[in-house]
Amino acid sequence: MAKESMKAREKKRQELVAKYAKKREQLKKEGKWEELQKMPRNSSKVRLHNRCGISGRPKGYMRYFGISRIEFRKMASMGLLPGVKKASW
Repeated sequence: MAKESMKAREKKRQELVAKYAKKREQLKKEGKWEELQKMPRNSSKVRLHNRCGISGRPKGYMRYFGISRIEFRKMASMGLLPGVKKASW
């Protein structure tokens, strides 16, 4: 399980990206690179990293479900994910 500070830091980044998205897009269109550089670093979309919504795990993230592979397996085994069943052939 990830530290709470790591989860909070990632959440803060997501909020900054959402806050400055329009302004950054406008500055890019106008070509005002000096002003763009003066904006907060964490307001850039590139600095985001996908994390599991439950455990905060950064690796093994399944984009479709928004959780890590470990949490996915737990939830699928308990039948908490609709439409997901174990494969057998």
